[in-house]
Amino acid sequence: MWQAEHVRSRLQALYPECDVQILGMTTRGDQILDRALSKVGGKGLFVKELEVAMEEGRADLAVHSLKDVPMELPDGFSLAAILEREDPRDAFVSNHFDELSELPPGAVVGTSSLRRQALISARFPHLVIKPLRGNLDTRLRKLDDGEYAAIILAAAGLKRLGLSQRIKGFLSASESLPAAGQGAMAIEILSSRRDLLEVLAPLDHLPTSQAVLAERTVSKAFGGSCQIPLAAFAEIDRDSMFLRAMVATPDGALVAKAEVKGQAIDFESLGGQLVSALRAQNADAILAVCRENEQP
Repeated sequence: MWQAEHVRSRLQALYPECDVQILGMTTRGDQILDRALSKVGGKGLFVKELEVAMEEGRADLAVHSLKDVPMELPDGFSLAAILEREDPRDAFVSNHFDELSELPPGAVVGTSSLRRQALISARFPHLVIKPLRGNLDTRLRKLDDGEYAAIILAAAGLKRLGLSQRIKGFLSASESLPAAGQGAMAIEILSSRRDLLEVLAPLDHLPTSQAVLAERTVSKAFGGSCQIPLAAFAEIDRDSMFLRAMVATPDGALVAKAEVKGQAIDFESLGGQLVSALRAQNADAILAVCRENEQP
């Protein structure tokens, strides 16, 4: 809802004569809170109902956290704009500890992400990783109730909701490489609504678009979803891009990492180069192990 209100305020500032209304919706991803996303369908759970609303003419556009948007959009849909990225890092939140390295053996860490699980398990095998679902208030309440010694959340969500004071520290990209699109918001429309492209164009932030589309190129190549521990993160400095990615098993035992540098305008090509570099490190074999472990 914060994201929808943010986009509405941006559009109202650009087009004061335009009446922008919010159609509040609850998605399946919001409703299913007792199981990990990797077990119940993944990213598409957060977007399907919004896409139906656009198909039925009840909504003109949908605002998403880009990391929740499937790598393959359904036929008839497209991304019209990607807004400037908020802080893409993971945040460490705890009431009694200042960083992951302080947690004692057996301490329980909560996260909703297989990516975070893999990265934490690889560095701190003595910690216990347990699923953490629900909105931010729910997750923080579970921490405060003592169910977890610490939880790992996206810094962007905490900052947007005015909860920065709960952050004890940030995990650098070298410690916890972000998910593809983390911290970025995207606006989805029906592909037939060409009239909206010009309207939404001022909201598109080119450096963010180049970065996250490079990331999504990597994720798409490996079937990126909530079922796969995969990270991809691009940083842009002027015209240059530094793109890193990681594929791992959930326990962090098998990991493939790679990085490439080049011109930001060549974001798609850089993504392809990184895919090749990961495959040279047996990324496909690692993902095959992940899929085998998913079987009942």
